[in-house]
Amino acid sequence: MRAAVCQMNAGAAEVDANVATAVRLLEEAAAGGADLAALPELWPAYGSHGRMRAAAAAVPGPFTEPLAAVARERGIWILGGSVPELAEDGRIYNTSCLFDRGGELVARYRKIHLFDVDPPGQPPLRESSLFAAGTELVTHDTDLGRVGLSICYDLRFPELYRGLMALGAELLLVPSAFTRVTGEAHWEVLLRARAIEDQCFVLAPAQWGPWGPPGDDRRTHGHAMLVDPWGRVLGEAPGDGDAVVFADLDPAELRRVRAALPALGHRRLGLVC
Repeated sequence: MRAAVCQMNAGAAEVDANVATAVRLLEEAAAGGADLAALPELWPAYGSHGRMRAAAAAVPGPFTEPLAAVARERGIWILGGSVPELAEDGRIYNTSCLFDRGGELVARYRKIHLFDVDPPGQPPLRESSLFAAGTELVTHDTDLGRVGLSICYDLRFPELYRGLMALGAELLLVPSAFTRVTGEAHWEVLLRARAIEDQCFVLAPAQWGPWGPPGDDRRTHGHAMLVDPWGRVLGEAPGDGDAVVFADLDPAELRRVRAALPALGHRRLGLVC
């Protein structure tokens, strides 16, 4: 199976331009033979809370329809990164959507862990002042294996991924917009750790580049990445620039790793430990 992770910067362009970029990258992934293509976190609009609140829309809706069309026309699975979802009750969620080869929206995950931090030398970040937190783990069977959905800051919570693995996940999807500071220190090591400890493939599309007022010096890390169950990096984008990165994922390799090092069968602390 061929997988592709997409990298883009949604922090500078308007929403319509970001939609066009996302579709272009997905078309490039399909043309390269991808069975599954994945977009980064909050690809329609990234930046101030006001900007993302103004962009929030229903799911299904204007952000999911173009992705469904590419999935249907190209016959590929699409992980629609995440979008600012305006729910019926007025709350806004950071929501990841999975589309099958027929363009059907088959799974939806709302980000559980919200990024509330005070990065050194930068204004505070408070996702919880805009987004409501999700509460449910989400997996879905595909003809490529069972996928587990997550978003960005979730990566720091291994119990979430152990729960996804316990529900049968073989591919962990991590659309992200890691900050430059935390990304330089932790992005690769966390992705590889989740792959190793849960013996899963990890697909991590990413945002890159500047966002917000120039004086704030905010940047996302880039380096969209694919990792195998042994922790090997199969493909990686550069720190800057739009990109589509491909890797061939062999389900037999996952079975080999799990058989050779049967750590998942040695768990003693319960379903999600």
